[in-house]
Amino acid sequence: MPGDTPSNNGFAFRSQVRTGGESVLAFLTREYRHSDGATWAARLAAGEVEVRGVQARGDDVLRAGDVVVWHRPPWREAAAPLEYAVLLEDDALVAVSKPSGLPTLPGAGFLTHTLLTQVRLRYPGASPLHRLGRGTSGVVLFARTGAAGAALSHAWREHEVQKVYRALGVGVPEWDTLDIRTPIGPVTHPRLGSVFAASADGKASRSVATVRERCDRSTLFDVEIHTGRPHQIRIHLAAAGHPLVGDPLYGVGGGPLRGLPGLPGDLGYALHAWTLRFRHPVTGQPVRVEAPPPPDLR
Repeated sequence: MPGDTPSNNGFAFRSQVRTGGESVLAFLTREYRHSDGATWAARLAAGEVEVRGVQARGDDVLRAGDVVVWHRPPWREAAAPLEYAVLLEDDALVAVSKPSGLPTLPGAGFLTHTLLTQVRLRYPGASPLHRLGRGTSGVVLFARTGAAGAALSHAWREHEVQKVYRALGVGVPEWDTLDIRTPIGPVTHPRLGSVFAASADGKASRSVATVRERCDRSTLFDVEIHTGRPHQIRIHLAAAGHPLVGDPLYGVGGGPLRGLPGLPGDLGYALHAWTLRFRHPVTGQPVRVEAPPPPDLR
């Protein structure tokens, strides 16, 4: 049937074994928690798994340093918006505006329906210098040369790249500007085992949120991030008492919602990477890239 046509040509997932003595089946079930033991046993029986260059059996015992390769057959990926806007383009760089719903990189069942694949169809070899969550829209910067990538990666590490996001949060704060420094680290999640969230044992993190407009029950924020922790703005605004409108994962306090929280890639929240400022790696001139926010964030 036309609707069953695969979206891709399959992919080889590779994982290295750190400690030997475990069976292939036990390793796969632990390493890839999206599938249970029975599913992995069926994939092994179908010849999809390889170790040391030969087809593996479930009871084969792994050695430290082995590489387990799962040759996933072609599959039909979930639908995603594939159109993006080019914001800046030269021989060294390309900056695009990613739509909400399109993953930046392959993962979670997405391979060709990703910004990376779509951008490389037009700019072969382009490499993203950062990533946005699937539900986050806005500016993503790609390097087109190794030298440009190295220079901007260094600038990122030295906090010389300025990033401002637009977000819609629940509730109306009394403050106009808030410097949020809630640490971020892994905490327990009932479906994933762990997820990044507010944690006293987490890594130092900093965001500065500024009120742009107050509404009856929500607030439009501009948020400048000074660190790049996973889901930082979602966590920090929630920790400040103003989780993003529609966020299926984070609640007040910056932790996962009670009961059965959503997954990090679930959609529904309102967050947009609005501006990116940096020095051009070739000319040294200041560059400001802006992606116009979607209507609900203007």
